Amino acid sequence: MSRNPWDLAFTAEPEEVGALRRIMRLRLGIWGLHDVTDEAQLCVSELAANVITHVGRGTPATLMVSMKGTHLRIEVHDPDTRALPTLIDAGCDSEGGRGMALVDAVADRWGVLLRPDRKVTWCELATGLTSPNGHSGGAGVTRAEALLNVYEASRLPRDSGPGRVSAMMAEEAVIDVITDFLHWLRAHGCDVDETLDRAQTHFEVQVAEAGGLSKGCYPAAIAE
Repeated sequence: MSRNPWDLAFTAEPEEVGALRRIMRLRLGIWGLHDVTDEAQLCVSELAANVITHVGRGTPATLMVSMKGTHLRIEVHDPDTRALPTLIDAGCDSEGGRGMALVDAVADRWGVLLRPDRKVTWCELATGLTSPNGHSGGAGVTRAEALLNVYEASRLPRDSGPGRVSAMMAEEAVIDVITDFLHWLRAHGCDVDETLDRAQTHFEVQVAEAGGLSKGCYPAAIAE
């Protein structure tokens, strides 16, 4: 899975924060990083709010998101190199000072970079990936990807060379794999519908145990 860096210019206004959170959830869903979505949304909210509070409403800013190794890196750029975020041990009765404390609590690390024309406040979240372009989801996803690569290689001409299954080909390859397995089950006298029901039940149990079902390329019965 290719996870190319992306950026988004925004204006430091309270109503912009909700939009940034929604965009972050959408983008991380596309990247398959559902497990860190809540933490990433919180970090984006606090980094943007920090600009609003300490630099000023209406300030032009930029959100930049990328992968740094297996960590998700979130940056917020603003033009004020003087107003530096600090980690404050905010008391229970404090109305402010909790923003960077929350970021510090959920992120693996965070910091501030000063450029000649801007300040960059950043944080990094662990994703659980084994490689920057790998998949999250545990051993089942890893086994499925390995199977798809073997399956796709078996259908390619001998001189085409090895290669990973691309994102565009993956869904069609999955459908073909499932179809071939259904033919195999039918040829061996198995009840295809019962097998599909058992597989779906098994899938739902595993996802529930992993922390909740995320909508995506799942059967309609599961996604609803």
